[in-house]
Amino acid sequence: MPTEHSADPVLTARDLTRHYHVSRGLFKGDAVVRALNGVSFELYPGQTLAVVGESGCGKSTLARALTLIEEPTSGSLQIGGREVAGASRADRAQLRRDVQMVFQNPYASLNPRQKIGDQLAEPLIINTSLSRSERREHVQEMMRQVGLRPEHYQRYPHMFSGGQRQRIALARAMMLTPKVLIADEPTSALDVSIQAQVLNLFKDLQEEFGTAYVFISHNLAVVRHVADQVLVMYLGKPAEMGPRDKLYERPLHPYTQALLSATPSLRPAPDKPRIKIQGELPNPLSPPSGCVFNTRCPHATEHCRQEEPALREVDGRQVACHYAERFVEGGEISIAS
Repeated sequence: MPTEHSADPVLTARDLTRHYHVSRGLFKGDAVVRALNGVSFELYPGQTLAVVGESGCGKSTLARALTLIEEPTSGSLQIGGREVAGASRADRAQLRRDVQMVFQNPYASLNPRQKIGDQLAEPLIINTSLSRSERREHVQEMMRQVGLRPEHYQRYPHMFSGGQRQRIALARAMMLTPKVLIADEPTSALDVSIQAQVLNLFKDLQEEFGTAYVFISHNLAVVRHVADQVLVMYLGKPAEMGPRDKLYERPLHPYTQALLSATPSLRPAPDKPRIKIQGELPNPLSPPSGCVFNTRCPHATEHCRQEEPALREVDGRQVACHYAERFVEGGEISIAS
């Protein structure tokens, strides 16, 4: 994370975990899925943290923890300097106002039987004492800021395109001017031609309100466009985290290298062959010992299979790899197993 800031962090996570107890069947007892297993970061006003990784890496579990939809199993979560754990009901209500979410599917996140104006006014009815006319004025101003026209106020969701519905969802999330906005794959259900428009709208609103974003995505081309910091997760754990440019220019974790090498490019470098990740994601009920990536890593050694690497600072970012330093200079390593 940057070393100097003009403001305090709006969100601080320290060693967040979220574990689920699941049944393995008759006579086999329960097992524990460590869906989120030790995530720490700080998020500042106007900053975007992108969270990337394969399906099952813990991205959406992290989103549910940050939005207070689910309680973390352990760890600390502070919003605006206030600790979530142990907060009173009134404090938690305020904390929920400060963190809002835009979901992946704009078709499913809106009530099909309710007019758009009423849906956008709902957060104001619940959380403010504004009069009916003041609410309508506030809603219409937010609609204008996301590129919707006044006549859209009386229309129903089915009358809008996918891109327009995501604009409506974004307007609803921003209605209370939250400190943090969690965006869970907000463009993946949209046509490519519309994605850039919605991403630019996210950036415009961030500049207008100073909102901090947690942007969850599997699309690394999109992440490069929006992120300040990038958190790469694998099987519930951070693999690498740091400034966007450092990760994209010289990734140090083999998993990050593989993800970036698979990202389509208009001008692919001929001297950088694609790195293919072998095998399937391990069963989260029985993750590998040592480094959780060792079963698919082309550089894994016996050390990797026996000892879990600590997340530590290497070349201006945090990396959980025993051999990260060897990637700093040449970008390639050769390790005998």
